[in-house]
Amino acid sequence: MNIISKNRWVAPMLSVLLVCIVGVNVVQATGKWNEASDSKQMTELAASVQNNKTSTQEERRMMEDGTSLSSNLSAQTVAWTESLPAKNWLTTAQEEQKLQEAKAKNKARAVAAAKAKKEAALKLAKVKRAKEVAAVTTPPKKLYFTRTKLLNQEDSKLATWSYSVSDKELHLLQKIVMAEAEGEPYEGKVAVANVVLNRLRSANFPDTIYKVIYQKSQFSPVANGRMKRVVPNEDSIKAVNAALNGKKEVADDTYYFLSLTLADDLTVARSQKKVKTIGHHTFYK
Repeated sequence: MNIISKNRWVAPMLSVLLVCIVGVNVVQATGKWNEASDSKQMTELAASVQNNKTSTQEERRMMEDGTSLSSNLSAQTVAWTESLPAKNWLTTAQEEQKLQEAKAKNKARAVAAAKAKKEAALKLAKVKRAKEVAAVTTPPKKLYFTRTKLLNQEDSKLATWSYSVSDKELHLLQKIVMAEAEGEPYEGKVAVANVVLNRLRSANFPDTIYKVIYQKSQFSPVANGRMKRVVPNEDSIKAVNAALNGKKEVADDTYYFLSLTLADDLTVARSQKKVKTIGHHTFYK
């Protein structure tokens, strides 16, 4: 007990000594950390100064070259952005969309053009058909001639002279066609009307339809009285109207026709040049 009493101060002293030792170690460690931290900060500061110096030199160089730092950075940013996969995909999608839109527009234009062409063709066909119908249903009141041919109504400005057709002459022309070509095909009826009109134009024949038809010894139905008895049928009327409107089954220099099987006089066949045969009639010039 006496020993313990004598040495009870030893424990507190040891504790104090231990605390001192720990404290010294902590102080040394803290010093080292602070030294390392200060060294790192100094290094970073030096690097920053160097970077700033480099940046300043670069800016000065760009300013001397007349370029803009901001534009350079923007270009770099755009280049970087465009290099991204998402940007490339978006650009491709936009280009594909534009291509599809262009194809759709081209297709629409092609369809519209085809439709317009079809409509124009139908319109032209309709006009042509209307003219054809009018040609056989509506006889002209005036004929237009040059020295060598009968003109259609559209070419009237080229005429050197004209001839007004009376209703009486129109009826006479229908009757002579009926009398001469009743059993002949439609083309043969038109050709007979062509011959009468060719004679009207020619200086070698009379100058009116009436005189051409009633010229002595020219048309057998006039001589035998058949001309007075016939009533023009629909084909004969259409054939005359078509011929008056310029339809030609024989050339403008065709002035004769006859049936080689029925004619009593074959002088024309021997003396004139053959043009063509339609039905039972042979035509000559």
